Amino acid sequence: MLDLRLYMLQRITALIMAPLTLGHIAVMIYAVQGGLSAEEILGRTRGSLFWFLFYGSFVVAVSLHASIGLRVILHETMGLAGRTLSAATLGVAAGLLFMGVQALIAVIWPVSAI
Repeated sequence: MLDLRLYMLQRITALIMAPLTLGHIAVMIYAVQGGLSAEEILGRTRGSLFWFLFYGSFVVAVSLHASIGLRVILHETMGLAGRTLSAATLGVAAGLLFMGVQALIAVIWPVSAI
């Protein structure tokens, strides 16, 4: 039953990631073609609830999606199972989430609050 739930969760996170990825790419192309500098881009993202929700959703979806995919790879190639496999999966998810939140804070958090 856990395998089915993880399978479905990975598919759901893929559905979430697809439009967010396209949106991110579109915004980056717009910014680069518009000649915006990194400072100008950060000036537009810092303190924005919209960008926090956009990239926060992306970070959570990627963390879950990637850790579930790695779980399958670890099981099939290294033969991990049970608690060891669950601990590795949870560790990867926590690590990706931690790094993603750090990046999110760097891009969204207002300068005056740092």
